Amino acid sequence: MEPHMIRANIKPGMAVEVVKKEDQRTGKRTQGVVQRLLTNSPNHPRGIKVKLTDGTVGRVQNILES
Repeated sequence: MEPHMIRANIKPGMAVEVVKKEDQRTGKRTQGVVQRLLTNSPNHPRGIKVKLTDGTVGRVQNILES
């Protein structure tokens, strides 16, 4: 399983790339810093849903720093 699919790998303050709901068809990614995790399950096949510090909500596709 990819690291971005496991909730324990993602912490507030991390820099990540997310795909917003409206960008799922194109796959356009948005970079930001995690404010809080919105997915409660320990893993998710499409990526953990997070809220970024700028208010953007999306699923993590890539972790930029650990």
